[in-house]
Amino acid sequence: MWKPAEKIKFETHPGAWPTAEDAGRSLLFSPISHKALSLSSRTWIPAMVPWRATDDGFVTQDNIDWYARFAQGRPGAVVVEATGIRDVPSGPLLRIGHERFVPGLRDLAGAVKAASDGETRVYIQIIDFLGIRRRPAADKFFERFLRVTDRHRAALGAADWTEAEVRAALAAKPADELATILTPRELQDLTMGFRERVTDTHVPHIAELPAVLPGLFADAAVRAREAGFDGVELHYAHAYTMASFLSATNTRTDGYGGSLENRLKLPREVYAAVRRAVGDDFAVGCRYLADECIEGGNTAGDAPAIGLALAGDGMDFVSLSRGGKFDDAKQPKVGEAVYPYTGRSGYECMPGYISDVVGPFGRNVPATAAVRAALRASGIETPVVVAGGMHGYEQAEGVLRDGKADIVGFARQALADPDWFLKVRTGQGGAVRLCEYTNYCEGLDQKHKQVTCQLWDREQLDEPGMAKALDGKRRLVAPAWKRG
Repeated sequence: MWKPAEKIKFETHPGAWPTAEDAGRSLLFSPISHKALSLSSRTWIPAMVPWRATDDGFVTQDNIDWYARFAQGRPGAVVVEATGIRDVPSGPLLRIGHERFVPGLRDLAGAVKAASDGETRVYIQIIDFLGIRRRPAADKFFERFLRVTDRHRAALGAADWTEAEVRAALAAKPADELATILTPRELQDLTMGFRERVTDTHVPHIAELPAVLPGLFADAAVRAREAGFDGVELHYAHAYTMASFLSATNTRTDGYGGSLENRLKLPREVYAAVRRAVGDDFAVGCRYLADECIEGGNTAGDAPAIGLALAGDGMDFVSLSRGGKFDDAKQPKVGEAVYPYTGRSGYECMPGYISDVVGPFGRNVPATAAVRAALRASGIETPVVVAGGMHGYEQAEGVLRDGKADIVGFARQALADPDWFLKVRTGQGGAVRLCEYTNYCEGLDQKHKQVTCQLWDREQLDEPGMAKALDGKRRLVAPAWKRG
């Protein structure tokens, strides 16, 4: 992953922990309700992909154990990982693109509610993503993937060559010469791997996305409701389809790109279709980027206008993230796919303990606060979720007291200690296992390995009935908290 030039090492400093009485008077552990959103506390576990589904997208017992373990800590809400709305192969990621996935998802939602005695709300994040391929070896790229054109022939002086001869000649060229022969897109397909973009409107299924996606999202939301979830989070963030429509890099000329008004058109149409399908008593919100953190992308200055449009349409909540884009990702190794959390934007999404002067803790708070301020100034009361390096009670309570957010999301900290919420609320914050922000978990995610935390995944490996990772060396859920 990209690291800032300053390379300042930070340590987690949570500050003082509250007594049970102080926690009982806090905003953090107070309820919040808005329209179809109703939480027992203002604590939230954002979506994290644990790589525990089957290769066909079905829920496994490991999925259920993962979410039930979070629910044992009794946060206000748990958001289930990004779950694909298309019924297409996508590896060990959950899917919701067909009715056959509903029974397993129903078991998962029920397990969260049972593990928290009904206290924790469970939402599911639903996502669309476009095609991506692994970076090919150069010989395979020129042999199988490149479409030979007159441009290539002209550059080689090869008007009468066979196609095989053209491909062989290109494969023999050094990189500096290829940069003058291949188009920028061809060069990127060679060096980074092929990736579909929402701007590829010459491809029929990309051109048709505005007509197709609202129905797919709506159908997925109906299945989520059938499965017993309390709501859905529309995934409008990071490197995926809906975020790409929102991005300032979206130059589509069909009315769905260019101006911010046009870029907002599909996200708003998706929300409208979902709302019509599930009604007003089922929570529907979204996660979008407070800052894309890429050259030419949306900035923190664009985020309030996006929030005003989406919340103004009636969403029950908006959750803010940042970065995590393909645009500045590092070159993958041959045979691997590009990973959108390796460049600067990826760092901004998941900053580590080695940081710049701003540091890794609460890095997304100022941009989130600006969104909330814009909503309130317009009379919109939609709850705003902040996340990113949140780990201490004083930090979280301060964000709420200062009116910078309404709900606080704990992702890596909840992974490090699923019982954070229960420990702090009962006056036992000193027992919290604090995240060290080494991004060990992110490293596993990048390799598509089952995600765990280095602070607990080698503990009590002989515990009866404990599930282990596929490598046999790590436990898959945190040990139970033994109070006292």
